[in-house]
Amino acid sequence: MNAQGSPALVGNSLRICEIRRLIEKLGRTGAPALILGESGTGKEVVARSIHAAHGCGEFVPIDCGALVGPLMESELFGHTRGAFTGAAEAKKGLIELADGGTAFFDEIGDLPLDMQVKLLRLLQEREFRPVGSLRRHKVNIRVIAATHHNLARDVERGTFRQDLYYRLNIVAVRVPALRDRKEDIPILADHFLEQLGGGHRLTPEALEMMMGYDWPGNVRELQNSIERMVALNTGPWLHTADLPSSLQNWRAANAGAASAAAAGSEAGPLPLLHTRPEAAGLFLPAVEKETILRALDSTHGDRGKAAQMLGIGRTTLYRKLKEYRIES
Repeated sequence: MNAQGSPALVGNSLRICEIRRLIEKLGRTGAPALILGESGTGKEVVARSIHAAHGCGEFVPIDCGALVGPLMESELFGHTRGAFTGAAEAKKGLIELADGGTAFFDEIGDLPLDMQVKLLRLLQEREFRPVGSLRRHKVNIRVIAATHHNLARDVERGTFRQDLYYRLNIVAVRVPALRDRKEDIPILADHFLEQLGGGHRLTPEALEMMMGYDWPGNVRELQNSIERMVALNTGPWLHTADLPSSLQNWRAANAGAASAAAAGSEAGPLPLLHTRPEAAGLFLPAVEKETILRALDSTHGDRGKAAQMLGIGRTTLYRKLKEYRIES
């Protein structure tokens, strides 16, 4: 997801590594693929990566949400001269432009039912007919579709064709939300900062705050946030005060937790989370270590949730884990 639009699936999390392996396998075939995930997760990046792995022809993105009105069919399949009022010249459609390459149908769930029928024929017969033409054109394209919709539910509601769903869903690639792969945030942030140039860097406090945020807009929101911070900051270091309003509002809403985290990182020992009589009121290292272990146990080893439960920042928790030699 870089400024040039070339594939850049950034991250080292388990789920991203799994997607990379799947992309490599899909690169050996021309089978359709369906990419699922929330808005902003990088579905087009995955689609471009599949196309690049296959290494054939052009990559033609088709925004299904923008295909509206009577000229929708013409945009997809082209038209002949005089096919309708204003058609002074013949025009190639997006499908023909993708011949020999990949047609990427972004937000396929927004495609109207009548266009779904025509897309199904394209997938089955590998041919299409321009508006106003009596002759069908053969094409050799790979179709990759993406959506944030639950297509199976849309099929039940009758807003998406079942036969098209099965035809597209040969291989499904599920792109995780950023909140489910927060370990990739530092790598993504460095990636975007490197793209923008200028030698900017995030302070540890700013990065810790970004690690705690859930990023409802996913990778796209993270990228936009980095770009905004760089645009408004002339110095090399990007601080918490430079973070966008969405994170500032989140920080204000969690002021109590932030205060507890600050107190915990400065004072050292953690507040007790249990009420065992022998531990009440004590801040001994053994009790502190036991408190951390209990938090990790209750969160099944999720360090982010454990830090939140303990009322401390992630960096403070990691320091304590190292200090007490807690492996997991």
